[in-house]
Amino acid sequence: MTTLATRSLGALRTSALGFGAMALSPGMYGEVDDDRALGALRAALDAGATLIDTADGYGAEGHNEQLVGRAVRGRREEVVIATKFGFRIPDGAPAHRFPVNAAFGELAVNNDPRYVRGYAEQSLRNLGTEVIDLYYPHFPDPVVPFEETIGAVAELVEDGLVRHLGLSNVTAEQVRRAHAVHPVAAVQVQWSMWQPADPQLLAAARELGVGVVAWSPLGGGFLTGTVSELGEGDFRHNLARFDPANLRANNDRYAPLRGIAAELDLTPGQLALAWLLRQDEHVVPIPGSRTPAHIEENLAAARVELSADTLVRIEQALAQFAPQGSGAFLAG
Repeated sequence: MTTLATRSLGALRTSALGFGAMALSPGMYGEVDDDRALGALRAALDAGATLIDTADGYGAEGHNEQLVGRAVRGRREEVVIATKFGFRIPDGAPAHRFPVNAAFGELAVNNDPRYVRGYAEQSLRNLGTEVIDLYYPHFPDPVVPFEETIGAVAELVEDGLVRHLGLSNVTAEQVRRAHAVHPVAAVQVQWSMWQPADPQLLAAARELGVGVVAWSPLGGGFLTGTVSELGEGDFRHNLARFDPANLRANNDRYAPLRGIAAELDLTPGQLALAWLLRQDEHVVPIPGSRTPAHIEENLAAARVELSADTLVRIEQALAQFAPQGSGAFLAG
């Protein structure tokens, strides 16, 4: 197993780059079989990723969590498992709906405290483990008071089923409100070269000692510089920046950054990840991939040192990048 540098997410210590497992269940980037998915997870572990991010809502009936559980069997002590809850609404419980964006319409969650323990117990069964290292409400519930959901997770921490509380898809105010109930280890945000994070949210995290887990740090794969068209069944068809005309324009605008990567003998994706790591000493990006070679390539970015001059050139190129189309994805 390769060893990567580590970083702090609150009181939790993980590899500087983690692995996002969302892409390993069918329905996101097209079809994928379990053998390939397990190979990807094991490649991430072997390449030094100690943070594996999943959710009970990825794949049908806890499929993604089950994959993670199978992959870490016999290696559990090496891994920080993060998962999320709220979408697997129990039979008979109300669905609390809220709008997301034009591409995806609305979603529904139920974070009522009476169901939170059941969500966690099911995730523990799916993962084949006795404790969840980092547990997030996937989205704030528009009906249930936020502090009540956080209090339910705090009880799980007290009972030893969860080690640390995380937040996902929240505002700076919600981070402060949650932290007043129970210490928050990490907040998960969409953050990359082509999708800035909310500066107020980042400021709140820094003030409170909360780490940042950056999801979609490669812009849904765009920042690898290899996406020229999408296959059938790829959810990115719903995203404006991947509309064929926008995608062509964005690839043209990304050329200067690809050029900087080439000069440094890096892939564009490695440059994007190395740049993100320099934005905050407590940010841990979680790129995902189904290909072991790409996973190893991504994680190698944790060892890249960017000079001050290079960072200035990157910022100048980013100022001219201005991607065409909305960059908002569905969720972390």
